[in-house]
Amino acid sequence: MESLNPFIDTRLLVIKIGSALLVDPDTGQLRSDWLSALSSDISAIRKSGVKTVLVSSGAIALGRTRLGLIGKKLTLPEKQACAAAGQSLLTQAYETALNTYDINTAQILLTLNDTENRRRWLNARATIGALLELGVIPIINENDTVATDEIRYGDNDRLAARAAQMLGADTLILLSDIDGLYTSDPRNNSQARHLNLIEHIDNDILEMGGTANAKTGMGTGGMATKLAAAQIATQAGCYMCIMDGRENAPITRLVNGERCSWFKASHNPKDARRQWIGGHLNAKGLLTIDSGAEKALENGKSLLAAGVVGADGSFEKGDTVQIMSQSGREIARGLISYNAEETRKILGKSTVQIAEILGYDYGAALIHRDNLVMSL
Repeated sequence: MESLNPFIDTRLLVIKIGSALLVDPDTGQLRSDWLSALSSDISAIRKSGVKTVLVSSGAIALGRTRLGLIGKKLTLPEKQACAAAGQSLLTQAYETALNTYDINTAQILLTLNDTENRRRWLNARATIGALLELGVIPIINENDTVATDEIRYGDNDRLAARAAQMLGADTLILLSDIDGLYTSDPRNNSQARHLNLIEHIDNDILEMGGTANAKTGMGTGGMATKLAAAQIATQAGCYMCIMDGRENAPITRLVNGERCSWFKASHNPKDARRQWIGGHLNAKGLLTIDSGAEKALENGKSLLAAGVVGADGSFEKGDTVQIMSQSGREIARGLISYNAEETRKILGKSTVQIAEILGYDYGAALIHRDNLVMSL
């Protein structure tokens, strides 16, 4: 089995920290000793020349304690109130712990739109890049105070992967409450086998993650969201690791060979624009295509209206849409050249008919090949 070290050829490292690691699930109090040990790890990383970004949950968990809501099932407004009350505590905790090592921090709050909108994606990348150049460690979290269910990540695994992709990170480490990926849930199956290295994420691997709604502890991410993160990160040329981070000094333990699961980066990462398209989490619509169009896309062609048999969703020109086979398999994602109403009028039609039907055209392709990224 191939051995991997996260710091060989790593210039930029992203570390994702879950709520249950940072905040004691029983008391709702910050795990100060754990954070202190992590800060020591981060200091050592920086001395080796590796820039570091943290993606941290914990605001809602700390806010629960502050507002006296431990153990209560929260409504969305209550979650947002807890996030507002806890975010300052979270920021202060990191500031205090890392200042011990003369490390400055900066808070970055993102919503789904900040990574799904191209201009905001570029702005966020520039800001975080500037902080890194100044020797500051960015602490990224989802802006739960304003995000609604329709415009939120809902988990920091995929947020961390999008951040790693955005910044061109070499390695992403997901600190979790499990030591990696198993062939099935080890809590329910004693025969489940641990996987040390995943070289390619296929449907068999994805099925090992269970459903996207799987939840553990205080966090909102399960293995399914971690595998979704792995797809985003590895396609961007970033190695990803899932490890059990509950004990102190997780990065030191990882370097010393603690068991984990590594996901191997693609040898041919897509360019930044294609990464952004392919990593979109909030596609606005769905196109179903016939087998002829499917073969055309596999051969590097653009998607023409003639090969589309169905269009669902409400989308505008330039939005990201999913492209599905008639069997329901996602084939690709792309930026569409026509809005939903126009698309429904021209689907199944030849290129020469588009102008006749609409009275104008935005080009022959419904989705040009330069704006299209094939799925795994």
